[in-house]
Amino acid sequence: MSTSPEPSGLAPLRDFITGLAALLDQHPDEPRILREGGALLARLVARDDWLPEAWAEPHPEYYQQHLLHCDSAERFSIVSFVWGPGQRTPIHDHTVWGLIGMLRGAEDSQPFVLDAEGRPVPHGKPVRLLPGQVEAVSPAVGDIHRVNNVHDDRVSVSIHVYGANIGAVRRSVYAEDGTRKPFISGYSNRTLPNLWDRSREDQKS
Repeated sequence: MSTSPEPSGLAPLRDFITGLAALLDQHPDEPRILREGGALLARLVARDDWLPEAWAEPHPEYYQQHLLHCDSAERFSIVSFVWGPGQRTPIHDHTVWGLIGMLRGAEDSQPFVLDAEGRPVPHGKPVRLLPGQVEAVSPAVGDIHRVNNVHDDRVSVSIHVYGANIGAVRRSVYAEDGTRKPFISGYSNRTLPNLWDRSREDQKS
C-alpha cells in the first residue's frame, strides 16, 4: 500500500466537502442540489493546484476512478476520474444525481436514451467539457452516457460528485443491441487523501 502524499494544498477540496454537506443538511430538492452544488464544484475545478498526484495517475489500459471522499452517511462521494490517452467508458447509467467538473484536459460525453426495445440511442450531440466547466447527470435530467478523453496524447482528469457512495451502487452498462449488464464499479485506490490533518498547514501560517 502506497504512502499518502502530504496534506498541504487540500484546503479547496475540504472547503468543497463542507460546503456541499452544509447544502445537503438543508434537505434541498434535486434541482437545487445540481444548481448550487454545481456552483461549488465549478469553484473547486477552477483551480488545478490541489489534487495530489497519487490520485491523478493514469493506467495504461483503462480509466481510473479514485475515491477522494465519502460522506459518513453516504449522502455523497467525490472521485477523481483519470483518463489515459484515448480512453473511454462503455455506455452506462448512474441511478443517482451526479456532477462532473473538468479539472484538466477535456472529455466528451455522449448522452443516450433507450428506445422502445431498450437499445441505447444517441440523444443530441456530445457535450465537451473543458477545464472549469461542470455537467449534471441524474435519472431526472439524463442519466445514460458514454464518456471519452478527447486527447489521444495526454491525460485528462475530471472530478465527479455523486449522491451516494457511487462505488457501491448497482448500475448498468448497455451494449448497442440493448443488452444490459449490471455492475458495481468499486474504486481504483486503496488509500484516501488525508483531508483533515491541518497540522502542517498551521505550521506554515
